[in-house]
Amino acid sequence: MPTTVDRSTKVEPERLRAAVAAANLPTLLMVLYQLTGDRRWLRAPYRPSRIKGMSEHNLGGFDEQVQREIREAAVDAVFAWYAGTPAAVPAPTGDLLVEMMSTSVGEPVPPEYEPMMAREMGFVPAAPRRPEVDHPDNDFSVIVIGAGISGLIAARALRQAGIPYTVLEKNRQVGGTWLENRYPGCGVDTPSYLYSFSFFPKQWSTHFGKRDEVVSYVQQMAAEHDLLGSVDFGIEVFAASYDERERRWLVRARDEHGREHAYRANAVISAVGQLNRPQLPDIPGMGRFRGELFHSARWPRDLDLRGKRVTVVGTGASAMQIVPAIADDVAQLTVVQRSPQWAAPNDKYFAPVGSDVHWLMENVPYYHEWYRFRLAWTFGDKVHESLQLDPDWPHQDRSVNATNDGHRAFFTRYIEQQMEGREDLLPKVVPTYPPFGKRMLLDNGWFATLRQPHVELLHDRVAEVTETGFRATNGHERETDVLVFATGFEAKRLLYPIDLRGRSGRSIRQLWGDDDAHAYLGIVTPDFPNLFMLYGPNTNLGHGGSYIWISECQVRYVIDLLCQMIERRIAAVECKAEVNDEYNRRIDEAHASMIWTHPGMDTWYRNRRGRVVTNMPWRIVDYFTMTQQADLSDFLVEPDQQNLRERSA
Repeated sequence: MPTTVDRSTKVEPERLRAAVAAANLPTLLMVLYQLTGDRRWLRAPYRPSRIKGMSEHNLGGFDEQVQREIREAAVDAVFAWYAGTPAAVPAPTGDLLVEMMSTSVGEPVPPEYEPMMAREMGFVPAAPRRPEVDHPDNDFSVIVIGAGISGLIAARALRQAGIPYTVLEKNRQVGGTWLENRYPGCGVDTPSYLYSFSFFPKQWSTHFGKRDEVVSYVQQMAAEHDLLGSVDFGIEVFAASYDERERRWLVRARDEHGREHAYRANAVISAVGQLNRPQLPDIPGMGRFRGELFHSARWPRDLDLRGKRVTVVGTGASAMQIVPAIADDVAQLTVVQRSPQWAAPNDKYFAPVGSDVHWLMENVPYYHEWYRFRLAWTFGDKVHESLQLDPDWPHQDRSVNATNDGHRAFFTRYIEQQMEGREDLLPKVVPTYPPFGKRMLLDNGWFATLRQPHVELLHDRVAEVTETGFRATNGHERETDVLVFATGFEAKRLLYPIDLRGRSGRSIRQLWGDDDAHAYLGIVTPDFPNLFMLYGPNTNLGHGGSYIWISECQVRYVIDLLCQMIERRIAAVECKAEVNDEYNRRIDEAHASMIWTHPGMDTWYRNRRGRVVTNMPWRIVDYFTMTQQADLSDFLVEPDQQNLRERSA
């Protein structure tokens, strides 16, 4: 959705020139072409070079003379637009948009990205989906479980569609996992301007938003879209069952006082996510520890670490944010590492977004759209091809193809530079598995922190917790005042701990087992009519990108299916078993030739049998295409009673 630029604003020449001086030049070039229609801005010498790594590539590889030409021409074009000259190319689509996208990032962008980006950038209008007819009894309703990002996207879409709904949220505020995770250093590792709702732009204070700002943003969206009144707070769902006779769901929940509540609805949308229930390891002695012991997702609000001996168990995404954030406060910091992580350099991780960039976003037409597109390409599908297994590649122990091996060499050199003076740590901090085999993290001072004299990196596991510390598997003991388990979430146990029962009466745990979830598009599964999952099986983005984008795709699909049900007076839709089985066969086949099945690592992406159950093997553009519209032929369809009576009349 395009940002709205107020053309009546009086723009001062000095302000415009100052902002343009700070502009991302490849982004500015696309603005310049749209405003003028002059094709020379799409040709040499004005074609940017290819983006390297995960940088913003602000200067585009241009020499100073070309930089000046672009900026001066952009100032003139923006002034002309404010003076009343219409944009020459207000809505590029088709081959032209593909050409512009490819020029912007300095490499070919496949044509299949055109429909997605034309819609995303607002060049093709997309009206909200609404039923073309009212439900005959006007009693079709939906229960949404969870008021995090996905649940709120669903709530907004249901409101736009005019479908009655209620959101059940266990917390007292909206925000989901961002509300619950408040550990030091918590924030996104996807750029802020990409990790945003497409329909709710924000002027972010930093390039990578920190937790408090993300929560505030989510809550502001909910308030401005009038969603809070439809949320029942302090209500935790513990069971849901499908009534085949009534063809409705019975959802059971408890409030904060332990009282039970029952809700009935035609459909249920689960928005409980994958990263919601903390996974705390079962280690002997945890109950007798005299100090503070907790999971990182349950960080105590009043915890004071100053002068304390602190141990962080784990070196994943949460630990990598916590450790640098607390290192300067504690007396001694021990990091217990099962395996090291790859981390990419990024000079913008803590950098504020300058006022000039904010000004450009608000006052220069098309700038926000093209800036966001470049982030989407750099942090999204660009890397996907390099994650495919080359069966002829001779070094499969360390990488999966030549490009991936190049990534390995680059990241290894970076780590070696960061650990200068502490080469003794290199065997512990350089991973042996291929880059992107686990989530690629961003270096936020992690390696610099590990070099500090009061920080110990223990490459081991905790075998036992004692009254005053812990014993590692190698027998060494450490005393500590605080034990932080940054050990992830119950990601493979999707929908845990809800007792969810479908048409057959069997629980979803009986059908899936404890760690083998599967669903068509990650959204629907056989035996569970009118149940829709957001952030379901195989929808996690392992290769990069913004999950908000994926959630918007899923909600668009679900709303289209609900609208079809209302329009055609359908009581129940259930995914066909053969459709689900074929889709998951394709999922497994795709993963068999991708990096996340590499045997050289353990990862939360895989279950005990080695099947990847969390990650999506597709490119973002593939999933966008799959979820554009629901096909009723994929479902067993049951008409409602009035529809049946009319058919038999």
